[in-house]
This record gives sequence, C-alpha cells and structure tokens, in this order.
Amino acid sequence: MLKHMLRLCVCLLPLAQVVSADAMAAPADANQSFVTKAAQAYMVEASTGTVLLAKNEHQTFSPASLAKLMTVELVFDALTSKQITLDTQYPVSEFAWRTGGAPSRTATMFAALKSNVRVEDLVRGIAIQGANDSCIILAEGMSGGEPAFAESMTRRAKTLGMQHSLFANSTGLPDGKSKTTAYDMVALAERLQQGYPAYYPYFAQPDFEWNKIFQRNRNPLLGFGLGVDGLATGFAEGEGYSIVASAERNGRRLFMTLGGIASDKERTEEAKRVLEWGLSAFEIRQLFAENEVIGTASVYGGASRSVELIAKSPISVYIPVNNPDRLAARIVYHWPLPAPVEADREVGTLRLFAGSRLLREVPLYTKAAVEEGTLSSRAVDAVLELGETLLFSWLWDKPAEPT
Repeated sequence: MLKHMLRLCVCLLPLAQVVSADAMAAPADANQSFVTKAAQAYMVEASTGTVLLAKNEHQTFSPASLAKLMTVELVFDALTSKQITLDTQYPVSEFAWRTGGAPSRTATMFAALKSNVRVEDLVRGIAIQGANDSCIILAEGMSGGEPAFAESMTRRAKTLGMQHSLFANSTGLPDGKSKTTAYDMVALAERLQQGYPAYYPYFAQPDFEWNKIFQRNRNPLLGFGLGVDGLATGFAEGEGYSIVASAERNGRRLFMTLGGIASDKERTEEAKRVLEWGLSAFEIRQLFAENEVIGTASVYGGASRSVELIAKSPISVYIPVNNPDRLAARIVYHWPLPAPVEADREVGTLRLFAGSRLLREVPLYTKAAVEEGTLSSRAVDAVLELGETLLFSWLWDKPAEPT
C-alpha cells in the first residue's frame, strides 16, 4: 500500500489559474442548496461533462421499463453495423403475444399473434409506447430467445461503462434479478442520443398507431417546452417511479435520471423542476483552451525533470449564473514518470471540483517528449527519489503523537 501511495502524485493548481477572483470569493457548492425528492438522482451537462446533480447515483434499483432502453441500444447497434435493417421482419410468437401483447394488459403495441412486424415498427413501439411485445419480438428475433438476449444486454452494458447494471429480460417486467443505477442510465441515455443520431428521434415522435389502435407517446415531459426529446419512464413495486430524460435548449443538453419517487404525478413535477433548474440556472465557462499547458509532471531519469501536460480539447464547466461555485483543480498521475516519455502520451487526469463535489475528469497528455538523461542526471534523480521514498516511509511509520 505504501508503494502505491508513493507513486501517486496530486498537484493542486492555483485557483487563480482556474477561475476569476470574483468566482473564488463566491459561496461554495451551489448544488448543496438544491434538494430533490428522488431517492437516486444523476444529471450531467453534455458538452462539458459537468455533473450538476448527484444523489445515491451508484445505488442500485430495479430498472423496470427503463430496461427497454438497453434493448433499444442493442437494436440501434445492430442497425448501425448492418446486421439487420429497418425492413427486417420478425414473427410474433405466442410467448411475446401473451407476455407483452394484448392479453398481458401491460404497455403494448398490440402486435397480432403469428404476424410479422418490421424492425422499424418494433422500435417505434418501444420508443413511443414502451411496448413489451415489441421488446420480446426483437429479443426472440435477434437472439433466438429472451435469456440469450438478456445476456447480450448485460455484456453490452459493461462495454458502455454501466458496471452496476444487470438485465434478466428485454422488457423490465419483474424478475427479481435486474438492477441498474442512476449513473448507468445516464451513460446509456448519452450513448443513445450521441451514438445514434439517425435513430434517436424515434423517442420524440408524438404518437404511434398499430393494428388500428392509436396511442400517444408515454413520455410525460414531451410538450412542456423544456426541450425534452426522450427517453423513458419506469415503475417497480416497493421502489417507486423512475425516469430517464434528455433535454436540449439554447444549445445546452442535459441527461438526467431520477429514481425512487413516490407517485407518477410527483415524478413528472420533480423531473420538470430538476430539468428547468439545470437549463436556466447555469452557464458554460471555459477554463483552459485547447493544447493550453495545464500543469507539469515530474520525470525520473530524463533530460528534463518535468514534462508539460495538456488536454486535447478546450476544458469548460457548467456553473451557476448567480451563485458560482468555488472551483478547484487537481492533477493526478503516477509519480514520477520514468524516462523516456513519449509525446502525446496519456499520463494523468485533471479533476475539477466545486467545493467537495467532483464536476468532471479530463485525461491529460504530455506536450513533448522527454529523452533519457545522462548517467549523472539519472544518478541524481535516483538519490532524490530514494530520499523522498525514505521520507514518506518515515512519515507513514511514525507513531501518532499522544493527545
């Protein structure tokens, strides 16, 4: 453990390098004054990656109908990779019809038993109606059955960074095993909106008619003028109501997940309130320009004892307009970097904080190469590293002073 601690270096950047003097003097962490009724909540601003709201974001809960978003992601991915097309047709099995169709009395597109339905219509059924029969038909058509499709859902979730999610079926109908988090659902919503621009607009279509039955979009936030264009709602017995939403207004896009809300009405009201706060109370502020030197990292045994660190794109944060957060920046990397060090090598992370709240993390890269130093310079560095290691070791092992 001591070795790991010694190899990790945290560099604090001067606040003046990050924000103006008036921002530094402002009260810290405006997010602390915003309270949500949701048991789990997570919201980010897309262009900066700034976390606006985080409450039990890694706490697992039953996804319920939110699981359908994972089903849609697999379908969109298959469409993008040309494994299937919008005109591909799949049959409606008796299982799909009874479990998710008209006899089930759940959300359904009313696909007729033993008919064949195009993938595009099945996608509309899910995105607009949250249709269970659509999900099962796709799962059976793409993977031969729900169990195999559910395994693909979980594997795919892991590749998208959804480390705490598990899916046991394509619909989210109660199974006692499926789980997700607010954090994971935001990651999935980002993937659906940013990764599939040709297909994401299905979520915003106002209505859908199939088998001569007309149904309106189930998303309660569409039409409120917030700029909401997706995604889904859910309900799990004993865990409450949940929602995953995305909204864009004035060039700013938010992704939000709320879970554990007491009622359908409260879910709609709370989602509106959280999104309105996120869209109206913040502004984007650029902290570092593209390729601007952000800090340095120590180099061992090199022609230079440090290397400048840069980010590959401008770094901005989304901060309150009238009550800006107190910002702090930290560079974290494994110390020291052994020479030679290549140019454009990812070696660390810039962490941006508002008070104690982590806003975002940005990878940092070396601006230039550092060649291996002379024998004498390497000897000096070895002595310096040994001295620092012994100092840290002494501090670590030193008994605490009596109080």
